[in-house]
Amino acid sequence: MKRNRKGSKQRRQTIQVWTYDQARQVLPYVESIMRSLRERQLEAQEHHLSASRLAGTSGRADRATLVAREETLGAAHEAEARVHEALEELHTLDIYCLDPVQGLALIPFAQENQLAWYIFDLFDGDFLRYWRFHRDPLEMRRPIADVLPGPQDSVVI
Repeated sequence: MKRNRKGSKQRRQTIQVWTYDQARQVLPYVESIMRSLRERQLEAQEHHLSASRLAGTSGRADRATLVAREETLGAAHEAEARVHEALEELHTLDIYCLDPVQGLALIPFAQENQLAWYIFDLFDGDFLRYWRFHRDPLEMRRPIADVLPGPQDSVVI
């Protein structure tokens, strides 16, 4: 007997895969988004830290401290909203942020009929120096030269 439960089917998600040339062309835009994303993430963290410091003061908080804490939390939430907007902008391109503070993002491509990722690094002058297969550990870094088409030694006709 076959049971058909709701949600039992695996959902397939289709993502755009990029060629190396396409990925190189979109780099200025991705760089801009990643810089903005990083700034907003650091801003949100700074506001949360300030708010927790204000909340952690000894004794009963006065009105000014309470107001300052609420304003700081509000600024943190605004920064988080801008972080989410930047993430959504990347997601519309099917590019995924791995770590906004470190400036790491993943750009999908196909290698050997498998999902693979170009590793965008905001702080690397080349931006796309490494790649990894989807199933590789997150720390895995393969040289980009491994996936670039090289010159052909000979052609057999």
